[in-house]
Amino acid sequence: MQDNATPENFDVVIVGRGPVGATLANLLGLCGVRTLVLEREARAYHLPRAVHFDDECMRVFQTIGLADAILPHVILSPGMLFLDADGRMLLDWSRPQTLTPMGWHLSYRFHQPELEDVLIGGLSRWPHVALRNRCDVFALDQDERGVRVRYEDLSNGKLTEVHAAYVIGCDGARSLVRRFIGSGMDDLGFHERWLVIDVLLKRARDDLGDYSLQHCDPARPATYVRGTGTRRRWEITVLPDEDSQEVAQPAKVWNLLSRWITPDDAEIERAAVYTFHSAIAQQWRNGRLLLAGDSAHQTPPFLGQGMCAGIRDAANLAWKLDAIIRGGASSELLDTYQSERLPHVREFIELAIRLGGLINTKAIEAGLAAGEPRENAPVKLEVKKPLLGPGLAPCDLPLAGDLAPQFELRDGSRSDDQVGYSHVLFVANAAALSLRPALVQTGLKILNSDDAPAIGDWLRKHDIIAALVRPDRYVRGTARNEAELDQLIAAIQPLACVPSAA
Repeated sequence: MQDNATPENFDVVIVGRGPVGATLANLLGLCGVRTLVLEREARAYHLPRAVHFDDECMRVFQTIGLADAILPHVILSPGMLFLDADGRMLLDWSRPQTLTPMGWHLSYRFHQPELEDVLIGGLSRWPHVALRNRCDVFALDQDERGVRVRYEDLSNGKLTEVHAAYVIGCDGARSLVRRFIGSGMDDLGFHERWLVIDVLLKRARDDLGDYSLQHCDPARPATYVRGTGTRRRWEITVLPDEDSQEVAQPAKVWNLLSRWITPDDAEIERAAVYTFHSAIAQQWRNGRLLLAGDSAHQTPPFLGQGMCAGIRDAANLAWKLDAIIRGGASSELLDTYQSERLPHVREFIELAIRLGGLINTKAIEAGLAAGEPRENAPVKLEVKKPLLGPGLAPCDLPLAGDLAPQFELRDGSRSDDQVGYSHVLFVANAAALSLRPALVQTGLKILNSDDAPAIGDWLRKHDIIAALVRPDRYVRGTARNEAELDQLIAAIQPLACVPSAA
């Protein structure tokens, strides 16, 4: 099998080096977890795929110390407009151009190869994180001690095995890890062929605009997306009687694009037919094997939340793995991963399906019902991020399962940078903690109104005196009074073993 008799040992093996796998590896690197990333391909895919991420994703990129490196590669999105066949606006999904409570803008456009370059480059900062390309995993065997991972080095045909405490499948919709888990898929009912066309403009076409446009045309629904630089994308429905190969031929592509651009305006970078799916894995974990990203869920692209969902998976999962591997927490902590993430991602997928129905004019009323009607104006859409499903946060407490904001501290720094990828206790009054020596023993990071006045404002708004926030920035627990504060502090003790390595 291999020259050395004893396989290498890692805490975590990640199968797949896309944005989700690379983000997870950076988070584990930040924690000090010994991690191996195995990727079948030699290099990152060079053509566009995902084109949008949100403020919560950028907050994760901030956590792993790569936001500043990513910023030069993104542009802000003004939002999305839904137009009928005559060009009249049906639904207005404009995005505010101010910072959100996350500390970032609500919507960013990007070119996936550039993002992947930054995320993969970031792995070199962690001596305990290894990346091996052209490695094709073919077998996973787990027992009570760990997982035996066998793979082929495609560069030389050598078969190798390593040992890991956990294996995370970030290996896409056709996930090998999901097959070893034995999970079926829950079908949410959306499966449609769309022709995805990426072009590079040869000359300025400012008239195309910065908004994404959903052309809700019964004859041929279509989407336009402004990309970074000269990149523009159209996604056009493939009709039932059309052949997938024929519709992607250049002559047909230019015919379909003719209402917007001609070959004088742009060159085609890629034209391919994709089937957009809506499905969620029934089982995200089997013992030491887990799923994240497209291996766990697939969504139609109409909300731009596909990659975002995977980044949230990574942020939820990494600190829990760290708590178990380095902190001595029970492996039962991983039982909260699917229970928290699945309802969250399902809500986003269901909204994407409703908007897909609107674009296809098959379910206009259902699509418009997702927004807020306005007199003599198009329906206004504002998407509120879902709450986490049941897990660590008691459901009867204020803010349970909700995202905590990021605060600007008095010295001008951001609270996440002070906290790192760690738990933090936000309190209105630091004096209230001086009589609680048990809190000091936890080593937990604490921020109060003296650090940032907005912390007190936020706590008062929700009628609480303290909030415990997890490394993924979701609220772990809150206290409305002194008695509940004592209970919250008592619950902190098992979490003290999850320090930030930032």
